[in-house]
Amino acid sequence: MADVYDFDSFLRYEALVTWLDQLADKHPALVTIETYGQSHQGRDLLIVTVTDSSTGGHGTKPAHWIDANIHSVELTASVAACRVLQHLVDGFTAGDEQVVRALQTRTFYVVPRVNPDGAEWAMADSPQFRRSSVRHWPLADGHRWPGHQSEDIDGDGRILQMRLADDDGQWVPHPDDARLLVPVPLDGIAGGTQRYRLFGEGTIEDFDGFTMPKPRPPQGLDMNRNFPAGWGTSVPGSGDHPLSEPEIDALIRAMVARPNICGFNAFHTSGGVLLRPSSTKSDSALPPNDVWVWKELAKRGSEFTGYPAHSVYEDFTWDPTETMSGASDDWAYEHLGVYGWTTEFWDLVHAATGEKASTHFWYTGPTDAEALAVVRWLDGQPGGARTAGFVDWYEFDHPQLGPVELGGWNDLYSWVNPPLHLLKAEVDGHGAFAVAQALAAPCLDIKYTDVEQLGPDTWQVSVGIANVGWLPTQVTEKAKKDGIVRPVAVELAGAEIVSGSARIELGQLDGAIAARFNRGDGGAPERALASWVVRCPAGTELSVTASHQRAGTKAAVITT
Repeated sequence: MADVYDFDSFLRYEALVTWLDQLADKHPALVTIETYGQSHQGRDLLIVTVTDSSTGGHGTKPAHWIDANIHSVELTASVAACRVLQHLVDGFTAGDEQVVRALQTRTFYVVPRVNPDGAEWAMADSPQFRRSSVRHWPLADGHRWPGHQSEDIDGDGRILQMRLADDDGQWVPHPDDARLLVPVPLDGIAGGTQRYRLFGEGTIEDFDGFTMPKPRPPQGLDMNRNFPAGWGTSVPGSGDHPLSEPEIDALIRAMVARPNICGFNAFHTSGGVLLRPSSTKSDSALPPNDVWVWKELAKRGSEFTGYPAHSVYEDFTWDPTETMSGASDDWAYEHLGVYGWTTEFWDLVHAATGEKASTHFWYTGPTDAEALAVVRWLDGQPGGARTAGFVDWYEFDHPQLGPVELGGWNDLYSWVNPPLHLLKAEVDGHGAFAVAQALAAPCLDIKYTDVEQLGPDTWQVSVGIANVGWLPTQVTEKAKKDGIVRPVAVELAGAEIVSGSARIELGQLDGAIAARFNRGDGGAPERALASWVVRCPAGTELSVTASHQRAGTKAAVITT
């Protein structure tokens, strides 16, 4: 792989590892790479840590977490994660004030590919598209249920659509472009119009000559339904139990092992939106302060990315009685008590029309007018045969169905991911949003020290601690109410303590956000004072350490 990656292609696993290694080799003071687990097929799962090591270890600073590509075909997500990494190291090297401040005082944890096995299948010469894991589930023997199974039947490296002429078919050619098939309208269609059955490219398992059901694939898992938050067997693809999948078990263990995480962002496709919890309940059921903060973060996110922000439950739920549970952003909020986001990159309808797709697009698909605009837009995009987003129909002799036509949507390079020449532009801006979220995190500092002599070799030592970040030390009201986060603590060493404890806990501290709620009459809720009476000779150096699992660690030396 070339030393320079221009974010205009999808990297296979080995190429991705090579690029990450090159990044770490070039920026050893900023970038480290660790293996946090193995995938189902034995590939190393990698986490990239980015921080200015000269100002402290990664665990001593508040952190922002990003992971990507949990769903196999959502390859843009991995490109975006790599682009964030490049944004951080380039910004630091160039002296970008925001990035420098972020890396000096914060840490970024980035997992560029949660699901390397599924991504490898998606990019293979003979691809297989699965929702996420390649593990056989729910039947371990790989049993294929009767019905349509998606696969590349003509060996051209694409999984397209397959149409079959049928007088009772549900699809008809668009009147303005016969290549495009649209659903039969509610009042039917004029006689003599050719109708079609429309399927994904593939074969029919145990074909009975008449019916063609659409069963789950042998690899029926959805790893973004395998998180513990709201997990249930009624959710398709949720697995045998929470964390049943090695990729998700390892991911959660990696996050829990980094208690300094203050913000979470999962990268996905598609939709061109910033999604936030909850997926299972309305905003009215959440702490109002948390909803307000999410909306403030959303404003900044939309400013940097151009994506609108939505609550999954409020805006993307089709049937409130069947909500989506077991997702990572809900787990980050419900169990860790941090603000979680799911970024859905790429809105093809918007690219073609300038208008955002409906928030119910995932359920109803594009309108006929939108689909026509998309086809015409894709016709004008550069690219080779394999990456063309829409393919003219061509004849194929199907082993079971006889004469059919292959063509139509090439989902991997249309609805799911953008054309390759647009990849970089699509993911730009998300690095700046990541930096803004990181800088909003709480951050401890020692702002005041005082030593007063009380008698021979006896001193009162006082230390003032402040949260100089925007968010409170607990980050969310959810975390505070549920007791998820430990209090700020200050420890003193180097002298006999006469009065006070060597470790003093100060509770949680507000951040600059408090000004929005106290209207200028709130005192100083971001500050706290710890005091001791100690016995030691004059000139003794005492060490003071202020720490908080999320707001970081600061140390100072005080001389009596």
